[in-house]
Amino acid sequence: MSIALITGASRGLGKSISLHLAAKGHDVIITYNSKKTEAAEVVARIEGAGRKAVALPLDVADHKSFPGFGERVGAALAETWGRGDFDFLVNNAGIGINAPFAETTEEQFDLLMNIHFKGAFFLTQRLLPLIKDGGRIVNVSSGLARFALPGFAAYAAMKGAVEVLTRYQAQELGPRGISVNTVAPGAIETDFGGGMVRDNADANRMIASQTALGRVGLPDDIGGAVAALVSDDCRWINGQRVEVSGGIYL
Repeated sequence: MSIALITGASRGLGKSISLHLAAKGHDVIITYNSKKTEAAEVVARIEGAGRKAVALPLDVADHKSFPGFGERVGAALAETWGRGDFDFLVNNAGIGINAPFAETTEEQFDLLMNIHFKGAFFLTQRLLPLIKDGGRIVNVSSGLARFALPGFAAYAAMKGAVEVLTRYQAQELGPRGISVNTVAPGAIETDFGGGMVRDNADANRMIASQTALGRVGLPDDIGGAVAALVSDDCRWINGQRVEVSGGIYL
């Protein structure tokens, strides 16, 4: 029995990842920032599938809270599973800010940095003592780190940093048998970024027309990919960027 910890899992991609992992027989710790009710609903669905689940509050932009969060994770592991470690960490939590490069404020830049890069960097560092040797780490990036669309300079730059970090983590955590990979979604129908892909029909059609498989992505496209990547079948994949985008902008 394996335990996965997924950040930002009350909605969107994190929710789908959690449900797919539970369907594969894994127990789950999810985090949420403000959506406590939605997180409880995810826990209920996981438990309904016959797996154990715990929801813990976490603001990944508040780096000073990480020591306390690590203690809560340790307590949840001991209380719910009788264990002192977990197997898979998925750094998924994030926000979207669409602003032209020339108009991006320092406050917007710092917020994206604190959540997407600094948060993933130091949260993983803090949780390392709790990650089982031979475990898996998956960092969530974006197709925007490969192709450029106006308005995402800061966001994509943070995701590019995450992709470089992934390779260094894979190298340095290799002696513990921990593999580290990046999943880079393309455009997905969620409420991310104000639902710009899900709710804007013109944007949805445009993206679909530029995607080899002829549609935009769905959360389950990403949830299934992450569940596959942490499986034993993919144990020899390490330090890689895996784009899950249906073939956008090929």
